[in-house]
Amino acid sequence: MAPQRPKGAGALDKDKQSALSPAPVPPRSSELYAALDLGTNSCRMLIAQPKGNGFHVVDSFSKSVQLGAGLEKTGRLSRGSMSRTVQALRICQQKLRRNKVKRMRLVATEACRRALNGADFMRRIQRETGLTLDIIKPEEEAQLAVISCAPLVSHKTENLLVVDIGGGSTELVWIDISGVPKHDRAQAIMRLHAGFDQAKTDIPAAKVVDWISVPLGVATLRDQFVDVSDDAARFALMSWFFEENLQDFTPYQSAQPQERFQIIGTSGTVTTVAASHLGLRRYDRTKIDGLRMSSAQIDKVIHSYLAMGPGGRRADPRIGSDRAALIMSGAAILQALMRCWPTDRLSVADRGLREGLLYAQMSADGVLEEGSY
Repeated sequence: MAPQRPKGAGALDKDKQSALSPAPVPPRSSELYAALDLGTNSCRMLIAQPKGNGFHVVDSFSKSVQLGAGLEKTGRLSRGSMSRTVQALRICQQKLRRNKVKRMRLVATEACRRALNGADFMRRIQRETGLTLDIIKPEEEAQLAVISCAPLVSHKTENLLVVDIGGGSTELVWIDISGVPKHDRAQAIMRLHAGFDQAKTDIPAAKVVDWISVPLGVATLRDQFVDVSDDAARFALMSWFFEENLQDFTPYQSAQPQERFQIIGTSGTVTTVAASHLGLRRYDRTKIDGLRMSSAQIDKVIHSYLAMGPGGRRADPRIGSDRAALIMSGAAILQALMRCWPTDRLSVADRGLREGLLYAQMSADGVLEEGSY
């Protein structure tokens, strides 16, 4: 499947109010918001309350459902994966009801986009759980990843690459913020929630140079090379194959050295590599989110994974049994990116679509305070 390319302005979907309907009542800042991300591997949800220019999480849910299991071969979501997902969504529905959440955005991504029965599954979810999920387009997925990472942008950064390594796809967005005042760079990126093609105003804006959605994530890339038995050979082939899929991405063609350049990586792969780099025996988000790593440090961790072999990776508590089967395909993607754009400024983001969904909703409702992020 070819990478997805931008097709004009891509604003986040919003409910359209009829001209005859009453004006919506502005939400109170004390109201709770929910965001649910149904991906190729996991079902994740956050329930949060606006707080200052961010939010406070009051409840959460995360479950590995392996929705994309078998999708590469059959083109369809399997009965087992759909049943696991429905069970997880019933728990989400109970949490939403218990917390009396009224404002929510529930989305599904690559597995449901690709599956021949994806739309049918959305109707089944609505029928059996009462929840309505939207299958979002790749551009919106990229937008959500970008705005979730805005608080991690350095004041010194002028060129930014945001990478979201998912289970079924990987989104890359290259942003030029050289024309934005240093103190406004995070906010300029937050404003991209309205779309990558920004209307011209007097306000200095972040410029999206290019974006791409590569239909290869940790699960789909692994499945492409599942028949290769040699561990090191499989890793090398995965990394090479992913890089081949980047050639339509405009910045890939540029041989210019990048100055004041920052990569922000958001995914379980990046946070796992960071935890291994720090030698954490138990995951600690406060030590991971915002951590900076160099290409050399990342390579060192990846080589240690290869030296462990499959058995060693399964036994390593820093990787975990759930991540062990996917870590090398994720590492192959990460290595390809660092090979293309080496930097000592890769920022690790323990955040993603759910945070982006919350920021987008709260920003649209005007319940976030202005200020630096």
